[in-house]
Amino acid sequence: MPDRDDQGQDVQAARTPSAEVKATVEALIFASPEPITPRRLCRILAEEPKEDVLAAVESLRADYENRPGLQLVEVAGGYQIVTRPQLYQWVQRLFHERSAQKLTVAGLETLAVIAYKQPITALEIGEIRGVNTAGVLSTLLERHLIKIVGRKNVVGRPFMYSTTKEFLIRFGLKDLGDLPRIEDMAEALGFDPPGGLIEQTPREDVLPLDEGDVEAEPLEDETPKPAVS
Repeated sequence: MPDRDDQGQDVQAARTPSAEVKATVEALIFASPEPITPRRLCRILAEEPKEDVLAAVESLRADYENRPGLQLVEVAGGYQIVTRPQLYQWVQRLFHERSAQKLTVAGLETLAVIAYKQPITALEIGEIRGVNTAGVLSTLLERHLIKIVGRKNVVGRPFMYSTTKEFLIRFGLKDLGDLPRIEDMAEALGFDPPGGLIEQTPREDVLPLDEGDVEAEPLEDETPKPAVS
């Protein structure tokens, strides 16, 4: 007879995944080059009940709560095993802080503006930062941190930019709702937050990309805007 609670309802015991399933799920999460989603885990382990696969994830999350150096986190809709933030400086030494992959202060400022004001045009970014940001946008596009999501319904129909899944992964965010205050992000990354950043409001003037809209318009180097007399 199944156990019953005080109201006479059946009590279903929590599923306990087998050691083999749990070890396999852990290996898949660790080996995946990007956050692996529950759906993909279940597809790979199609022979196992979906409930057992999900139970293995939850069991691993509990295990990693007590791991001093690693943690299992939910990022961009999937799971990753990563080092704990407080150990960043030591891991950074291991990789000798690869300068080629570091963003400049201009890149960080531009990325912050896009993250908190998306979708946004290049002109609007420049108005907030006070400089022409076309060259920086090219770099962020090349590194897949931002993407073109449409055109603004104004004269000229300029491209509009938003952040990508790679942005969420790089900064360890589950979704955009996890974004910290701009002041906190700027302090953590070591740059001064651009002026004019305010709470994001819904945008209703975005047009979808046409089929021919593949490449962005030619971009110019970043140069200071002339002062208006």
